[in-house]
Amino acid sequence: MPAAGQNPKKAVPTPFTVGEFAIAAKERLSLSAIVAGEGLKHRVLEPMTNRPGLALTGFYEHFAWRRLQVIGKAEHAYLSSLDPQTRVERVRELFRRRAYCLIYTCGMAVPSEILRLAEEAGASVFSTRRLTRDFMHAGAFVMADLGAPRMRIYGTMVEVAGLGILLEGDPGMGKSETALGLVKRGGALIADDLTQLRLDYAYGRIIGSAVEVARNYMEIRGVGIIHVPSVFGVTSVLHEKQLDLVITFKRLSDVEGDMDRTGCDRRTRTILGREVPQIVIPVSAGRDLVNLVETAAQQHKLRLAGYDAARSLDERLCANAMGK
Repeated sequence: MPAAGQNPKKAVPTPFTVGEFAIAAKERLSLSAIVAGEGLKHRVLEPMTNRPGLALTGFYEHFAWRRLQVIGKAEHAYLSSLDPQTRVERVRELFRRRAYCLIYTCGMAVPSEILRLAEEAGASVFSTRRLTRDFMHAGAFVMADLGAPRMRIYGTMVEVAGLGILLEGDPGMGKSETALGLVKRGGALIADDLTQLRLDYAYGRIIGSAVEVARNYMEIRGVGIIHVPSVFGVTSVLHEKQLDLVITFKRLSDVEGDMDRTGCDRRTRTILGREVPQIVIPVSAGRDLVNLVETAAQQHKLRLAGYDAARSLDERLCANAMGK
C-alpha cells in the first residue's frame, strides 16, 4: 500500500492472501475453512476462480494454477467416478502443479483423502453452501474489492449534499472542526484525519472510508475524542462514500495573487490514476469554512447538472455590452 499522503499517478493492484480472502468471504460467501494452516499465507496470484475440469482428467496444458480452484458438482462427480488410486493421483498432481486452494461448493462433503493431500501440500481447502455459479460470481466481487488499488491520505472525508468531499490541508487548518459543523447541519462523517481510498474498477470511481480502528471517531482540539454516532445519531456517519470533490484549505497568505475569484479555473487532483475535481479555499481569521464548504458542494452539484454561474454571468455581460 502506498505511504500515507502519497498521490501516485498509476493505480497499482493491492496483493492479498488466501487468508484475507477467507475473512472477507466468510459472511458474504458462507465460506468455511476445513484445511487452513500455512496455506492461508499463500498470495492469490490471480484474483479469479477456476474450475479445473480438464486438469482432473490429466490434461495440464494451460492449467490456471494461480487462481482459486473451485470444485463444483461436475468436478466432484467426475472424481467420484474414478478408482481411489487414480482419484488420489489426479488431486495430488493438482497440488504438485502449485494449486494452493480448493473450494468445494454446494455444501458438498470433502473426501478425507483430499484433506490429507492438501495438508501434505500445504494447501487450503474451503467449503461453501453457495451454488457454484453464485459463488464464482460473488467471489469475483470480493476479490475485486480486496485487490483494488488503494492508498491512505491525510484528510477528513464527509458527505455534504449527497457528495463525498475530502477536506485536506496543513495541520491546524480546521478540517475536523469544519467537518463537525457540517455533520451538525445534516452531513455525515466518513473519516477523520486519515482517509483510506480505493479504486473501484467496475465503475471507475474512488471510494473513501475510514481506517477501521478509528471509524466513527473524531478528534476536536479543546474537546478531545468524540464518538460521532453517540453524539449526533447513527445517521451522522457513513461506512464509505464515492469521492466526488477535493477541497484544499490553504492559508490566505499562500494563495494571494494566485486566487481564482470567478471559479472559472478547473483544478483536479490525480488520485489512484483518476482525476478528481479540486477547489482551493483560502483560510483566514473569521472565514466561515462550514458555510463555504457547503456552498462549494452545492455549486459543484450545479456544475454536474450543466449550470455554470461564471459562464452564465459572462454571457449576460457580453450580451449587455453588445446591446449598448
